Amino acid sequence: MATVYKAKCHVLNRYVAVKVLRDEFTTDTEFIKRFEAEAQSAASLTHPNIVSIYDVGNEGDLYYIVMELIQGKTLKEIINEEGALPWKWSVNIAMQIASALETAHKNNIVHRDIKPHNIIITEDGIAKVTDFGIAKAVSNSTITAFGTTIGSVHYFSPEHARGGYTDAKSDLYSLGVVMYEMVTGKVPFDADTPVSIALKHMQEKPVEPIKVNPAVPFAVNKIIMKAMQKDTNLRYSSATEMMRDLSLALKNPDGDFVLTKDRQGDMPTQKIPTVMDRSMEDRIKEKDEEMQKSSKKKKSKIGQYFERHKIQRVFLILLICCVIFFAALFITLGILKANTPKEVQIPNLANMTEEQAREEAEKLKVEIEVAGEEYNKDVEAGKIISQDPEYKENYNIKEKSVIKVTISKGTKMTTVPKVVGMTKEDAIQELKNRELEAEVIEETSAKVEENYIIKQETPEDTEIEAGSTVKIYVSIGRGIEEVTVPTLIGKTEEEAKTEIANNKLTYTTTNYKEDTTKDDGVVLEQSIEPGKTVDEGTGITITVNRITKSKDVKISINVNKITRGYKEPTNANTVNTDIEKNANVQLLVDGKAVYTQSGVDKNSKTLLTTSVSIKENETKELALRITDSKNGDWTRTTTISYNNDEYTFE
Repeated sequence: MATVYKAKCHVLNRYVAVKVLRDEFTTDTEFIKRFEAEAQSAASLTHPNIVSIYDVGNEGDLYYIVMELIQGKTLKEIINEEGALPWKWSVNIAMQIASALETAHKNNIVHRDIKPHNIIITEDGIAKVTDFGIAKAVSNSTITAFGTTIGSVHYFSPEHARGGYTDAKSDLYSLGVVMYEMVTGKVPFDADTPVSIALKHMQEKPVEPIKVNPAVPFAVNKIIMKAMQKDTNLRYSSATEMMRDLSLALKNPDGDFVLTKDRQGDMPTQKIPTVMDRSMEDRIKEKDEEMQKSSKKKKSKIGQYFERHKIQRVFLILLICCVIFFAALFITLGILKANTPKEVQIPNLANMTEEQAREEAEKLKVEIEVAGEEYNKDVEAGKIISQDPEYKENYNIKEKSVIKVTISKGTKMTTVPKVVGMTKEDAIQELKNRELEAEVIEETSAKVEENYIIKQETPEDTEIEAGSTVKIYVSIGRGIEEVTVPTLIGKTEEEAKTEIANNKLTYTTTNYKEDTTKDDGVVLEQSIEPGKTVDEGTGITITVNRITKSKDVKISINVNKITRGYKEPTNANTVNTDIEKNANVQLLVDGKAVYTQSGVDKNSKTLLTTSVSIKENETKELALRITDSKNGDWTRTTTISYNNDEYTFE
């Protein structure tokens, strides 16, 4: 019903929250009353777990409340992000909420909308209850307002859902629902429609939180179930009483100290004396005496026998007792055998997820208890590392037995610290603090003092597995020896590298260039001139002569085959002036003419030959052109490489 703004108070120089009634409600007197009721309810409460009200008022039709600005998240946001919360943290938050409600209830204020959305957790972990927008004084506490139900359907009490009278115990029911959601990650009742959820609050019993999340302690489970009793007489009578049990739960989570009340049932059936007249009693007595006399007359011969032989009667009684005893014994053994749990083969739960393990255990009618979680690089996170009892073939356990399992948290990772500049001892200790091992390598250094770390092989801030080894180099303080640079020019590349190593220098790299005046493969240049004195380990670069190989590729030209020659006239007296007997031949390599021949007889069977020089890893484009004066020209193109020995144009 309102819009909340973040604002700054320029008088006290602080940020505040300003709640402004929406425009569509400013003409509705009922909404304005509710808005003012919120301000009056909340402003009268002073408590560290209740949002403080600084100011309230209106400017014309603009109604506002100035209140404390909380830096943090709502409890609902935290549950949505993290799911089920740790039970100790949940109990602590519940105690803070109960403390706020205790103050409100003592001031005759019922919140009536306790839910995770209205509870803000500050950055310091303090719970703040906010939004008393639907609270009313207990003296006028009813659930309905303007013909509608006020509150949040997932969290309100059964009496709230029925539209009945609500009081402090209704807030405690809602707090029980909030605790349920904190320890399980979900609300106790959910459905497709608000009406369905409300009916569940009134009619159904929630699944106990300890069944949803076995990590919930026994005492915490009892507190939640007591707070969520549908009968208000069976709930906590006050927030103070609930706080006391929450405090005890932190100290003794498995204790049975939560007192539960029994619902008073109907009055037991009573025996009512019957009033009858004297004559009726006399008739009954007479009838009874007649029956006794008749019974004595009708005694069997067996009865008369045992009256005369009392010893046999004793033996018969003993025999009957023995029969009854053994019958009872067999029946008892049968019942015990029927109720004795069966034995089943213990399952192998290793490398299963908790869900898979519980499914397997359910089949065998045994129970799973998570004993803890550990880091393990060999077992994937979320899967079981070990179990107690351990799995063995042909090893049986009884049904309903508890198997404790330890779940893997995956590989533990750690960050490599910066140890360069530390002493060796400090560096080793720092690595141990990060659960890392140190491999110490000694090295001479002219710049770093003895026993101090020169460098580390794994860079700082690198994330690696805990237990890994990091190489660190420590100065042994002897300094660096000076050496003379040898002459490398004229030597082969391998000879130069050997010479560099022998003189305690460092080979850096090799450059190549071509000098046809020098032998192929010899050193032409070195980065440091021979005879110069340098520090041991100085790097040297060499330049080696690399002459590119080349060869001549033979090129043949079959002019007759390309031009198809010519034919002489059949009549000797006839002269065919259209016949051109000769042609001009030109060969181009990469666009440049390298061979030219004029007046070549087109009928000649002799091939024209030339050669083209080509280097290793080189490719050349060849173009042949043959022309005569009358019949145009003929062209051929090809590509040759170092791999060709000869090529013929035909």
